[in-house]
Amino acid sequence: MKINAIDLKPGNVLEHQNKLWLVLKRELVQPGKGGAFAQVELRDLRGGSKLNERFRTQETVERVRLDEKEMQFLFMESGQATFMDNDTYEQIAIPRETIGDPADFLRDGMVCNVMLHEGTALSVELPPSVVMTVVEADPVVRGQTASSSYKPGKLENGRRVMIPPHIEAGTRIVVSTADGSYVERAKD
Repeated sequence: MKINAIDLKPGNVLEHQNKLWLVLKRELVQPGKGGAFAQVELRDLRGGSKLNERFRTQETVERVRLDEKEMQFLFMESGQATFMDNDTYEQIAIPRETIGDPADFLRDGMVCNVMLHEGTALSVELPPSVVMTVVEADPVVRGQTASSSYKPGKLENGRRVMIPPHIEAGTRIVVSTADGSYVERAKD
């Protein structure tokens, strides 16, 4: 669907230079001389590279519609995550690189939002946090103040995380899936 560059909004997806781009920012610039233009910051949905592009306000760009589906994670095998569409029971394999670091937090049965374009998965959004068990926790160093110091710990999935001194091995904690950081002690 063609739209004017002036109508672009952050979150739109464009087809530009034979690639799919996510609009991160759009700024209208009106220089003293010449016509106004839209300064747009884009991110390649497949490669992740960024691009700053100028479009004249009258210029049209190709906007792409993405399908967003809730899918259930089934299993990870040889670098491919298999998800199932809850409506059609159709299964789709998504490369681990497409998901990125949050793939460490995928759990059997977890429901995720998958963005699709013509049947190809472009991104996977996990729930904002997960509950995991700490399997290793370094001992507290004497003299450290509890308010500002965190110690290294290891989660059941092998991921290392900084945790407060009072957290011991075997404790269940809430972890942010976006960056793998400690949120709080889990309420059992």
